[in-house]
Amino acid sequence: MNISGFSPSGLFPQISSGAASATSAGADSFGSVVKNAVDSIEKTQQTANQEIAKAVTGESPDLHRTIIALQTADLSFQFGLQVRNKVIGAYEEIMRMQV
Repeated sequence: MNISGFSPSGLFPQISSGAASATSAGADSFGSVVKNAVDSIEKTQQTANQEIAKAVTGESPDLHRTIIALQTADLSFQFGLQVRNKVIGAYEEIMRMQV
């Protein structure tokens, strides 16, 4: 299994493009980047659910596609969860700072 081509920006392309455009034009706000990331996670979850339904009903005999969809959904969810944890940790650290 070759994972050399894996990058988190592949899961969330709007984050890498959003960061580039935010620095150049200031077009994307933090809220829109977060909303796009959550929408991306939701889309991968829905795709995985569709693949599961196809596998259960027998429409798709390709079990590998179903497993790949499940793993992609799991990875994107775990990545989003870790980003959320880091953001909350940074917020808590800022709140502990004395002014």
